[in-house]
Amino acid sequence: MGKVGFGELAYWLVAGRRPTPGEVRVFEAVLVALADHGFTPTAIAARLTYLSAPEALQGALAAGLLGGGSRFLGVTEDCGRFLAETLIEAGTERDYDLIALEAVRRAKDEGRFVPGLGHPVHKDRDPRTPVLIAIAEEEGLRGPHLRLFEAIGRVHPQVLGRKLPLNGAGVCGAALADLGLPTDLLRGFALLARAAGLLGHLAEERRRPLGMEIYRTVDRNAVYEPRTAS
Repeated sequence: MGKVGFGELAYWLVAGRRPTPGEVRVFEAVLVALADHGFTPTAIAARLTYLSAPEALQGALAAGLLGGGSRFLGVTEDCGRFLAETLIEAGTERDYDLIALEAVRRAKDEGRFVPGLGHPVHKDRDPRTPVLIAIAEEEGLRGPHLRLFEAIGRVHPQVLGRKLPLNGAGVCGAALADLGLPTDLLRGFALLARAAGLLGHLAEERRRPLGMEIYRTVDRNAVYEPRTAS
């Protein structure tokens, strides 16, 4: 206590070793990038649970965390895993553009999305992506996962016929993988970061309640269509 920061401790607990100052800087930048994304379904779930049971803060926080999945928060792990598996398949090949081109083509042929490509708000560039890459570069931690992720950003228009931004959740997965953290635990780090964001939402809900308005908006505008017998 007083000698180890929370981010450093979280890394240490999972990796089993104390991180270097550079690793701590990249790791904590990832946590900051993932902490809050506004009124996502997970944040709304936390607020509405708090509305229903204000005496159970833990329930509201848990409700928000339980919604972390393939569409929200899960991309961090999905991208890290995708990049790691692609690098393993590539073997000793280190032409990242070539590896990326093959990976994107295969994903398209299989009807799968490439994790980390595209964003519902940032259509041209996710502002988190270049910042995190720059921090990793400054700390000498811009490794193969980040380099492959950048290559995907360069080559995917050749396959998909349109340009999509590399999103912040994806770059976080690449950065965490370059830190040597287990790819099957990366969603846990996204949830760790989001816990802080959800606590902020709940604190705001106490100061300026919105849960009841959200509930009433849905209740008054949802159209019930009874099922008719065939």
